[in-house]
Amino acid sequence: MIFMLNIFKKKRVAHNSGIPMPKTPPNSPYAGRWVARVRNKIVAHGGTPEQARHAAKKSRPKEEPTITYMPINFKLPPLLLEILDAFPADQPLYLIGGAVRDLLLGRVSHDLDFGLGADSLTIARKIANCIDAAYYPLDKERGSARLILMHDDGTRDVLDFARLRGETGESLEEDLRERDFTLNAIALDVRSQKIYDPLNGLADLRAKELRLCSPTSLSDDPIRILRAIRLASNYGFKILPETRFAMKKAIVGLSETSVERQRDEFFKILEGKQAHTALRALEILGVLPEILPEVASLKDVAQSPPHVNDLWSHTLNTIRHLESMLAALSPDYDPSKASEFHNGLLVLKLGRYRKQFAEHFSEKLTVDRSLYGLLFFAALYHDIAKPAVQKIGDDGRIRFWGHEREGSDMVAERARSLHLSNDEVDRLKCIVRGHLRVHDMARRMLEKGTQAQGHARSAGSPSRRTIYRFFRDTREAGVDIVLLSLADLRATYEHTLPEDLWGAELDVARILLENYFERPEEVVKPKSLLNGHEVMQAFDLRPSPRVGAVIEAIREAQATGEVGTRDEAVAFGELWLKEN
Repeated sequence: MIFMLNIFKKKRVAHNSGIPMPKTPPNSPYAGRWVARVRNKIVAHGGTPEQARHAAKKSRPKEEPTITYMPINFKLPPLLLEILDAFPADQPLYLIGGAVRDLLLGRVSHDLDFGLGADSLTIARKIANCIDAAYYPLDKERGSARLILMHDDGTRDVLDFARLRGETGESLEEDLRERDFTLNAIALDVRSQKIYDPLNGLADLRAKELRLCSPTSLSDDPIRILRAIRLASNYGFKILPETRFAMKKAIVGLSETSVERQRDEFFKILEGKQAHTALRALEILGVLPEILPEVASLKDVAQSPPHVNDLWSHTLNTIRHLESMLAALSPDYDPSKASEFHNGLLVLKLGRYRKQFAEHFSEKLTVDRSLYGLLFFAALYHDIAKPAVQKIGDDGRIRFWGHEREGSDMVAERARSLHLSNDEVDRLKCIVRGHLRVHDMARRMLEKGTQAQGHARSAGSPSRRTIYRFFRDTREAGVDIVLLSLADLRATYEHTLPEDLWGAELDVARILLENYFERPEEVVKPKSLLNGHEVMQAFDLRPSPRVGAVIEAIREAQATGEVGTRDEAVAFGELWLKEN
């Protein structure tokens, strides 16, 4: 809730790693500013030399000031030095926007925007050749090109080069004034390492306030509404009242923006920090109905116990718990973050798979989006069909039979409308459709364990057949389903979650992940003992779906331990064909 109060406040190895926090010169309130001196005394200052001179002339009209820059000490990352070496020495090269903001905050940035005053396409191609990056012309008329530099660790830097904005294409200040927020309207002359800040964005950055560059910043590009929410959630920036007013006014223009740009900015929100709070802010502002209309239908939908919240709150809490769990299971986790009972038990049961989780989420189905963001999109949609299938029984209980099946179709439809890849669509469908399976296994474990002597939960543990079929149906998405199921359970019960149910769900998760990560060839994906040709030859079959059915039956028998050799596979196949 602190963030919400801030939002609505009234008044190779990647080159960029390890950027140090800039150090302000001692006792200097002017760091990053241009100062005007008269007789060696500072009489004015500004974000640019012109501003400093103009301010000085207002107070000392008859005297000519000396303009100097007051530096902020920081070290340029190696990539910028490489680019500078390849850049014409007689031309200025400006780093502009979010990369400067991140540099000043000591953050790593992999998206760099450069402003040039000359032949940007030719220069960009030359730089691409020098640093071994891929070159893509974007807009020849506006002189913009993109370079993509891949690193050995799988990360990449995206470098955008463009002529400076403005009517002449040569005015740095015009370019900065046409941007979104003042803290993104700061330029760094890479060669001299001097900052140009005509809109006083550095002060807003220090105050952590989102201020518009102009009254039309959002109406000119309504996608910036989503960017404002993302910046607020990722950086803890406060959205000023006048900015919030302009955001609400510009929402109507979102329908005129491309779905690809909506998608890209929305996934950046999901991949960032505090996604659940950002989504709440989007809902309060009225943005969600414009970009994801069906998500708005989750509001004010009641749910019967054991649910303790309505559907929309449950969805946001699922995302909140997912964030918390993934933080606790990350390789660089802080043990104090897992001191809460439920996350503590999570770490105890699943903490050994930190490396495997990191590797899982490092995989990509498309270069532009992460599996992390895709999982959060699935979490947002995991109960999306509940309003459509809602039924109230004679006993007054609200039920949502089949919502996982209907929901898988709905999330696929939305994913296609956002032009996600086929692999991403399939992944989302699989996660949403399968998000109840771990719950079912945990409840069976509890029921059978209670019936067994000594109430041992192990009596109801998932069988090898159950484990095999789970991953046969879900493949790599099974890992995502396990994590989503745990977050879903937390959000269902919140503080009323029974310890034995949480323990059972974690035990099921541990068993599934243990087999997936540690014994994949034994239970999850046994190597076929007979291929299609051998099956047809052994059982005198013609090419048909029946051949695949025999192979699958034998593979499942391998997973359960019934079959271990080729001869056993042939014998099993003969028996299976007789019975089927």
